[in-house]
Amino acid sequence: MKHEVIVVGGGAAGMMAAGRAAELGCDVLLLEKMGRLGSKLRITGKGRCNITNMEDIESFIGHYGVNGKFLRNCFSRFFNRDLVEFFENRGVRTVVERGKRVFPAANRAGEIVECLHAYLQENKVQIRSGFTVDKILVREHRVYGIRGSGDVIHGDCVILATGGISYPLTGSTGDGYRFAQELGHHVRKPQPSLVPLEVSEDFVKQMQGLSLKNVELTAFADGKRIARLFGEMLFTHFGVSGPIVLTMSGEVVRRLERSRVSMSLNFKPAINKEQLGKRLIREFEKYGKMKYQNVLKHLLPAKAVDVFVRLSEIDPDLPACEVDRAGRRRLTALLTDLRFEVKKARPIAEAIVTDGGVDLSQIDPYTMQSRSIKGLFFCGEVIDIAGDTGGYNLQAAFSTGYVAGESACSTWRNDKCM
Repeated sequence: MKHEVIVVGGGAAGMMAAGRAAELGCDVLLLEKMGRLGSKLRITGKGRCNITNMEDIESFIGHYGVNGKFLRNCFSRFFNRDLVEFFENRGVRTVVERGKRVFPAANRAGEIVECLHAYLQENKVQIRSGFTVDKILVREHRVYGIRGSGDVIHGDCVILATGGISYPLTGSTGDGYRFAQELGHHVRKPQPSLVPLEVSEDFVKQMQGLSLKNVELTAFADGKRIARLFGEMLFTHFGVSGPIVLTMSGEVVRRLERSRVSMSLNFKPAINKEQLGKRLIREFEKYGKMKYQNVLKHLLPAKAVDVFVRLSEIDPDLPACEVDRAGRRRLTALLTDLRFEVKKARPIAEAIVTDGGVDLSQIDPYTMQSRSIKGLFFCGEVIDIAGDTGGYNLQAAFSTGYVAGESACSTWRNDKCM
């Protein structure tokens, strides 16, 4: 049997693409290699699913780096308010939280998947799960179907929504990159983005589990600043993680290939060094006879105290009033500029998204169709788009999926009328 549109991949982008194409009247087949749809979507946002962000379009585009401008057309056709309305019209109430992040009010990612699944059923999308696509079939620069799981399925249009290579247990194993390359498309090397970082210094292990708020983190490549962010971060047994680390990780990973990357953590960004120095004098005078290590408990989280005692090279039992000027300067420097060197990113399997993918110059941003293969469309993480944490990546997936589905149906109609 021949289908008008075949969608490969049942994640956020694929489900939106299939649903939109079917909603417009196309006969749509959705193929998913896993046993169920939306495996990765179910675990996003720690199971809460940060579907989008309510920033304006200009600010939004800035969260994808130099490639953000590619998304302007997709966002102009289906953006954050459209997405919220899409879900709320189907019974999924949403809430806007800190940083303008949008979540389902029920705090359950499964609700988003269930809503999308209902959207597919409502529009009579045929779904085959547990189906592994091996090859996209092309003749004379025109798609005519797919081959996989011992079967050949003919189709007028094929939408690749196979995701990246992060979280491979959810089915994101880079299949789309291989398909694209086999058909002559350039794929920028996939790398981890929104990923924790490993560091060289052993003191981080002593602070494992320490979560920090309202701190400032700066990254340097060969001594030149490449990123600076204010917010929350986390120390782990291998290094650092948390929102500000994940956000700058894409740039850090790119620089690690050719540069030495280090980071500087400021525990007290609200005041300058001079003000901090005066505060230390007051604290040490106030707690005069108290041991130095105990005074630090008034300045730092408990898990950081032993580290600061060691790095400041001040006797932990020394009375606070006896800490000299040189000691206070060392402590001030540590509080405002705790340095550590980045060794590498954690494995890409631990990354939230993949940085890299099908070269954007080979995709029409108005239709998401390949510029070289007619009837072949791309959407979601398989393309070379990676955004910051905060709902940006899911919005890109939904928007590109929406446009790909709409365009594929339009292409089929135009061909039919010829």
